[in-house]
Amino acid sequence: MLNKVKLVICGKEFVLQTEEPPSYVYGLSKMLEKRINELCAGNSSISQYSASIMVAMSTLDDLNRAQTNMENVRQQAKEYVDEAGKARIERDNALKELNACHGKIEQLENEMKNLQKELKALKKSSES
Repeated sequence: MLNKVKLVICGKEFVLQTEEPPSYVYGLSKMLEKRINELCAGNSSISQYSASIMVAMSTLDDLNRAQTNMENVRQQAKEYVDEAGKARIERDNALKELNACHGKIEQLENEMKNLQKELKALKKSSES
């Protein structure tokens, strides 16, 4: 649902239709007006129009940097997920190898017990 929001920025009236809540749009307009007024206050020869352009450029720069940072974070997160997947595969392979080693140890222990029994039997038979 579209909200019709009436704003006054630097003495000029604007009517916007937006899906955003009016309180959000009012907050944005106040931040915009504050930034424009700060530029105008810092330089008495700058017009509100020029200040608006400068604020728009600065805001676009902020947006562009934020999008670049967000893309870098996404890429880094993807790399972490890929690395975690590789580590999981390596862990699974190591666990399989460990289980195989445990099985081999058990088999060798059983063989050793059998050989020890055979050795005892041979010792007994040679003593008799």
